[in-house]
Amino acid sequence: MGKSQKKEKMKWWQLSLFGVGCTIGTGFFLGSSLAIKMAGPSILIAYVIAAIGTYFVFDALSKMTAKEPLEGGFRSYSKKAFGRWAGFSSGWVYWCSEVLIMGSQMTALSIFSRFWFPKVPLWVFAIGYAVLGLAVILIGVGILNKLENILAVLKVSAIIMFIIIAALAIFGVIDGDRPIQYPDSKGDLFPGGFKGLWSSVIFAFYAFGGIEILGLMAMNLKDPKEAPKAGKVMLFSLMGIYAVSISLAVLMVPWHKFNTKESPFVVALDAFDLAFVPHVFNAALIIAGFSTMAASLYGVTSVLVTLAKEGDAPSSFAREGKLKVPLATLILTMLGIAASVICALLMPNRIYEYITTAAGLMLLYNWIFILTSSLKLLKLKKRDHLKYYAGILLILIAVSGTLFHDSSRPGFFISLAFVGLIGGITLMMRLKWNKHKKKVLKPWPTA
Repeated sequence: MGKSQKKEKMKWWQLSLFGVGCTIGTGFFLGSSLAIKMAGPSILIAYVIAAIGTYFVFDALSKMTAKEPLEGGFRSYSKKAFGRWAGFSSGWVYWCSEVLIMGSQMTALSIFSRFWFPKVPLWVFAIGYAVLGLAVILIGVGILNKLENILAVLKVSAIIMFIIIAALAIFGVIDGDRPIQYPDSKGDLFPGGFKGLWSSVIFAFYAFGGIEILGLMAMNLKDPKEAPKAGKVMLFSLMGIYAVSISLAVLMVPWHKFNTKESPFVVALDAFDLAFVPHVFNAALIIAGFSTMAASLYGVTSVLVTLAKEGDAPSSFAREGKLKVPLATLILTMLGIAASVICALLMPNRIYEYITTAAGLMLLYNWIFILTSSLKLLKLKKRDHLKYYAGILLILIAVSGTLFHDSSRPGFFISLAFVGLIGGITLMMRLKWNKHKKKVLKPWPTA
């Protein structure tokens, strides 16, 4: 965004650590409970499907970055592949979805904070987290990178702590008031059947959300050609962490004991006399939520700036002043987040849940754009073609699975409404662009 930010350069392993930091969020620490309720222990299959699909998307994005680093990341590649309409719609779909998700994240952070301070109003915490996130972005990419690295270590440490305690419990070193009950039948392993597994895939994908931001950050690599390596290390690390921790949780507790209001790790350790566990995981939830929120804030401001630079948003959103982020961009983003937070606080829980589910689906639609852009822009081997088409198929499996569950189905139709609205605006803008082209190409009058 600012010139000083462009000088910040990272090594590939720093990008991997950044990726872990901005990916492990409430989608994993909290959202995995809902997925377990749907699929039981078979949720591990959903996580494998999501990990493979996410890997194919980042592989495509990183290869395009290595070939030609572009400031606008994924949306610039969409524009290059399919034209201005694709860059415009991709950028605004991403901006809208992330603003809605950030409102949800700030509300969740406020609720988690009231665990320790029950008398403080939610809106006070929401404002506090918004100001902190804004401060991080204004300080610059270098600070964001360092902060995400620190928070990544803290989040992984909390998960490792759970893995150690769970392993000690399974091997009988720690005694609890509930015996370990291993799933030993098809009904225990697949309690929701095939439909339950299908419905849960979307929540597994949410646990890997954030790779678009990695594509934007890849611009800051010392060698952009190392972006694929950074992505591989990050995704394999995440898959290992997710698989081991979720496996232990579902080994320790029957699937029907999990609920949507508590982290599965807190539920799994509830039978043991460990008073510090709720406090540790509440802290982990706050850290996870804030780090993904800060990364998303960087993503939406970056995309809005590049939209403005390329004429797909008012030029004032790219006008740099004393701040590292253009003032107009900052104001619009904060107004959007404020509106999202107000909706989260005032709307009935179910309705806002539908909206944020729709926002998550809109991010996956952009992932399809990434894969199709790579198929058009890159000279690929047959193996890569198969990988990227498989990636599209896996994303469509996740999206279609939302139709089979009452809590996800409305979000699917809301996401289509958002995409339809942005599509309509894109169509009107396209007519305007074509009209402008005709004016520009009009020949000089002859004497």
